Amino acid sequence: MDAEAFAAVHSDEWDELEALLRRKHLTGDQADRLVLLYQRAATHLSQVRSATGDPVVVAHLSRLVARARTRLAGAKEPAWRDLVRFVVVSFPAALWRIRWWTAGAAAFTLVLGAATALWIVRDPAVLASLGTPEDLRQYVESDFEGYYSADPAAAFSARVWTNNAWIAAQCVAFGVSGVWVPFVLFQNAVGIGQAAGLMISYGEGPLFFGLILPHGLLELTSVFVAAGAGQKLFWAWVAPGPRPRSRALAEEGRALVTVALGLVVVLALSGVVEGFVTPSGLSTWLRITIGALALGAFLAYGGVLGRRAVRAGETGDVREEQREDVQPVAG
Repeated sequence: MDAEAFAAVHSDEWDELEALLRRKHLTGDQADRLVLLYQRAATHLSQVRSATGDPVVVAHLSRLVARARTRLAGAKEPAWRDLVRFVVVSFPAALWRIRWWTAGAAAFTLVLGAATALWIVRDPAVLASLGTPEDLRQYVESDFEGYYSADPAAAFSARVWTNNAWIAAQCVAFGVSGVWVPFVLFQNAVGIGQAAGLMISYGEGPLFFGLILPHGLLELTSVFVAAGAGQKLFWAWVAPGPRPRSRALAEEGRALVTVALGLVVVLALSGVVEGFVTPSGLSTWLRITIGALALGAFLAYGGVLGRRAVRAGETGDVREEQREDVQPVAG
């Protein structure tokens, strides 16, 4: 095959295809013509490659076919735009939609934890049932505080992050059961209340709050968010509203995954605070202030961006074009 002769025969079609590609808007007939010319150009490219391999013609046709394919199939957005959308839209929207479920999980934990601590402080028999006086005193005077500095800060942060991520993962994975989330919250609340009761009973309440609050504000809030998301998924199964139950579970399940992915970063941040700030030599008020600022930033992030995203119709689900086709429902 003579590459120059081949190009001369088909150059009009290639020029026409290039002219159509330069147009921003196409009529129906022009779009059909674009598809036809694209198919022909792709065939011509294959023929030139197999017959002559002329680099000039191959390069020209390759660029032309690639541009036509992009025009017809649509250009894929770069990955960084998906990441930006997740951070600015999807995750905040999911947080805003579960805010009352999160508040419910927080109230349940705090009330039960406070009741447990008060029971231990007011009833010496309950305090005595937790261990011998020697064991309890060792826990209060050395073990509790030593827990935060026994390992290097980086290793401790990683261990804390893994543990908290595991707790959050349980709430996410088994939230649809409706039972597991309350069970996890109950365990957490009783454990925190027991530690608080022991420390307060031995006059070390300020030490307890000075070590718990710097990281615990953000850490516990993350657990509450995971618990709220899990319970919302359960409620979508119990009361799907006008949506079919399968569709409600699918939509809330995808939003739940959004929450889970976002919490990976939030829990990592709380682990850094627990590993590097909590056991540091900073004054108690400064450590608590750092923890409060971290929590405030997270709440502002979810509140401001989340409210805006939900008002714009976002739910934390994937883009509409990425969802399955559904039948219209009433309501």
